[in-house]
Amino acid sequence: MKILIIEDSTSLRRSLKIGLSNLGFTVDDTGDGSEGLSMALAGDYSLLILDLMLPSVDGTAILKAIRKANKDLRVLILSARDLTEDKISGLLNGADDYLTKPFSFDELHVRLLCLMRRGSLNINDSKINIGLFSLDIHLKQLLCNGIDAHLTPNEYKLVECLFTNQGKVVTPEKLSEYLAGQYNAVAKNSIEAHLSTTRKKVRDIGHDLPIKTKRGFGYFVESN
Repeated sequence: MKILIIEDSTSLRRSLKIGLSNLGFTVDDTGDGSEGLSMALAGDYSLLILDLMLPSVDGTAILKAIRKANKDLRVLILSARDLTEDKISGLLNGADDYLTKPFSFDELHVRLLCLMRRGSLNINDSKINIGLFSLDIHLKQLLCNGIDAHLTPNEYKLVECLFTNQGKVVTPEKLSEYLAGQYNAVAKNSIEAHLSTTRKKVRDIGHDLPIKTKRGFGYFVESN
């Protein structure tokens, strides 16, 4: 899943890029409105995080141009403008969602998941449903046919990373970043250990975890 961020704050843009990359997304970014518009129109992006106050071309003009070009691109406006009329204007001009600054990264993540409902994942609000499994993003909980698997935080993070990347191979390096952050690392044998204990917990309640290993590449959850 490719995401484009058009945001003029360098620190916020960098923070978003690191956070979303750790979640397994492919992320491009720019702080310039004109460059961002060109990237949005020419690139194969699924999601756009768009600031409104930008140099050269403002966010509203970018949004109108994208909709005029009939780009199949879901747009989340991320703006400090918090008046009701600003939100209404953004949505009427073609945005799919509107989030005001300051914001919680967890809330941004869930909103992006909700915008992905038209994709291959079966996502309902804060839940990702795969077969008999339901991952609740808000409650940080994996349910197997309605029964809580009682995962530890690291076990949950591994499952969340793989479920949100259903149908794609996730490398051990990407899982390590997701667990520990870009500037730290988790050893591959630790990842294997977390997956092993997670599989056991799921087996103990009568199910098999839908996470497969692609030897030499990483791990994946098969598409429905």
